[in-house]
Amino acid sequence: MKADRYRRSLLTSSLVAGLSLTTVFAAEPAAPAGAGVAGPTLGAVVGVVRSQAKAPVAGVVVTAQKADGTSIRAALSGSDGVFSFADLPAGQWTLTAKAGNVSRTNPASLEVTAGEAIEFDFVIDAPAMITSAQKRAPVTVASLDSPPPGAFSKPTINPADVPVGYPAPAEQAAAAAAPASPAVPAAPSFPEALQANVSPPGVDNATPFAYGDFTWLNGSSRNKDTILDTKFFTFEGRFDTHFMEDFNQPIDHTIVGATESFRSGEVQIEQASVGGDFHWENVRGRILFMDGLFATTTPRNDASSATGSGNGNTGGVGQWDLQNAYKYVSEAYGGYHFNVQHGLNVDAGIFVSYIGLFSYYNFDNWTYQPSYVSSNTPWFFNGVRIQYFPTNKLKIEPWVINGWQSYAKYNSHLGLGGQLLWEPKEWFKLVANQYGYGEDNLGLRNTQRIHTDDSILVRYYNKPESLGISKMAFSLTADAGCQYGGGITCHGGPNKSAFVGWMLYDRIWFHKDILGLTLGGGYMTNPGRYLTLLPPIDGAWAASGTPYFTENPGQPAHMWDSTVTLQYMPKQYITWWAEVGYRHSDVPYFAGRDGVTPPGGNNGLPQYYTCSTGTSAMTNNLAAAETACGGGLSSIWFPDLRRSEAKVSVGVMVKF
Repeated sequence: MKADRYRRSLLTSSLVAGLSLTTVFAAEPAAPAGAGVAGPTLGAVVGVVRSQAKAPVAGVVVTAQKADGTSIRAALSGSDGVFSFADLPAGQWTLTAKAGNVSRTNPASLEVTAGEAIEFDFVIDAPAMITSAQKRAPVTVASLDSPPPGAFSKPTINPADVPVGYPAPAEQAAAAAAPASPAVPAAPSFPEALQANVSPPGVDNATPFAYGDFTWLNGSSRNKDTILDTKFFTFEGRFDTHFMEDFNQPIDHTIVGATESFRSGEVQIEQASVGGDFHWENVRGRILFMDGLFATTTPRNDASSATGSGNGNTGGVGQWDLQNAYKYVSEAYGGYHFNVQHGLNVDAGIFVSYIGLFSYYNFDNWTYQPSYVSSNTPWFFNGVRIQYFPTNKLKIEPWVINGWQSYAKYNSHLGLGGQLLWEPKEWFKLVANQYGYGEDNLGLRNTQRIHTDDSILVRYYNKPESLGISKMAFSLTADAGCQYGGGITCHGGPNKSAFVGWMLYDRIWFHKDILGLTLGGGYMTNPGRYLTLLPPIDGAWAASGTPYFTENPGQPAHMWDSTVTLQYMPKQYITWWAEVGYRHSDVPYFAGRDGVTPPGGNNGLPQYYTCSTGTSAMTNNLAAAETACGGGLSSIWFPDLRRSEAKVSVGVMVKF
């Protein structure tokens, strides 16, 4: 620490000497005899970036911006943590410090005075989280005219300590001692260090994926800053509200077959979430609470918690209401970070799935309604994951989980899976997800599931300051999987149960990334329908099933979709958006004009046919239902299912 203070003292005194030299360089050569020399117009700031353990931190980018927006400087802390600005015009300046691609300080305001060198230190909490700043008393030129013994008096300056482009000590002394000439000399050029700070921008090559800006990625948050970030807790809040209009005009306002679209003709809150990340001495914890439509619609797609009592399913796996236990939580886990190579995290709890490329949270995505490959695959996993970063560009992440988007384990096997994420360049991402071994069918033991999900993303144009097109990128995802065993096969036969799908999106940003336009869509074929979202007919959910849309091995399901999405992003924390989409199925699937709700509302027995009076027929056999309802086929209620759906949507999303 003494060395740091001594180094800063040397640099401060050299900066002050440099400020004094500006008097010589800036003197009016044609001034009348006897006139005083013009005073300095520049000030300086010097400081040290340290960790909580008082160790110097290198590679932190410190930015100084004039309050009126007319000037900006950037400096990089050296191996001893020291940074400096030697050329700041007098006035109000704002200082921030940023470490890597993770966090920065709240802006700190400084009054820079001509002829003064102000000391201003930053304290950070590794890895790369700025937590506090401390301003020190200014050192003025006047106070150095007659310094106390030993205080900045004739310091011996190591040439290695002098900023690049700054005059050597001998040159400083010669310039200071040179008499003013009455002749008009050639205009001297200012030393480079007094003209502009030429320190290169900081690059964090230690923190995984912090060496570049990956906020352009589909499925990744575009926030570069956080509003509340301390050494113990980092806050996160998400708010997502939309209005959707289904052109099928369902009378019950119900939208079918999506994980982002649920109600037509209404303003609805899709997500309201608060929480964040806890971190202390390598111990990790994350909680993100979930409310809004997500809290109801996400659990309904998980059949693992069914008890087999009262829902018509005889394959239940136990008691306790797991859906209610977890419905208000989208992420919750605790774990530990090991300092191995570029990091090793071991976490246990509920974490979001990576299968399907799109993020579970709509704010992070290029579109609001993703294609079937994303919408019909898991949004969360419940289990244990290990995140290993052998380099800052590669992640290897195995999972041991209860099953395929399941709060509970269906049968006798836990599911196994994992992700390989490689981002060798800022403009390229490759992600490969694999899943297997899990027995993920309620009541069907010895039936196993395998799945592969692979994506590439390429940013092929990048001019972020352009008022025209500022970025262009595309994403391509391909999925394949199947179920086998217990009479079910992956290939051929009447009991085929398989999945093949793809989706392709192209994104264009405009006007310094403030506007974004995305076009794309995808296709899936899913014989057996085991990944096709069940329509909520009469309140049906994954475990109840419905006789109106069965999901038996071999039954066809071929679907495709397309969307056009426009996003307006005036700030990094908010997105206004509008979207037009069209979806098609080879079997009746989407809600039509008469909707999917029986007369009088849901009767609580979605696993059975419903009579035209709204009462349950208490059977899922059509002939028996005709008899039970008393009037043949005309006495049975049927939902209005269509082969296509078009809708327009608008909304606003906020993420802090």
